[in-house]
Amino acid sequence: MREHELDVPAPAKWGEGLVAVAQGESVRVDVRLESVHEGILASGEVVTKYSGICSRCLTDIAEPLQVEFQELFAYPGVEAADFEVQDNHVDLETLVRDAIVLSLPFQPVCQPDCPGLDPVTGERLTDDAGAESSEPADPRWAALQDFTPDVPRSRGEIQTEES
Repeated sequence: MREHELDVPAPAKWGEGLVAVAQGESVRVDVRLESVHEGILASGEVVTKYSGICSRCLTDIAEPLQVEFQELFAYPGVEAADFEVQDNHVDLETLVRDAIVLSLPFQPVCQPDCPGLDPVTGERLTDDAGAESSEPADPRWAALQDFTPDVPRSRGEIQTEES
């Protein structure tokens, strides 16, 4: 058994969605290589950082990423294998790239409760802007405002028994 700690730059951009690991980004690989009957078992952990944009509000994000992996590199033989030992060496690049790309979020967000963009104005919604407009976004829904007591009325004030 051998253990290695590698800190290498990403050789290319890994990922094609809203977020990716940029070319040259530091990728730390802690790997343990064990000799088994069928080949070499590689298991370990990858630590890096991905960057891109939030899928809801389109702000820039950069988050750390930690991925564990385990794969058997088979000795060359009759049976075809996904990963093979070549000249008594194993090439971890494909394994590490696949582990990273598969763990990237499909719809990344800057924060779990990101409100996104306003559908009418396209402006970013924030917690600071808590005051909502008294007019509905679509005038066809204006009549429904009369059925909710805590929304300002668009057709006059509430009539009480005292008036």
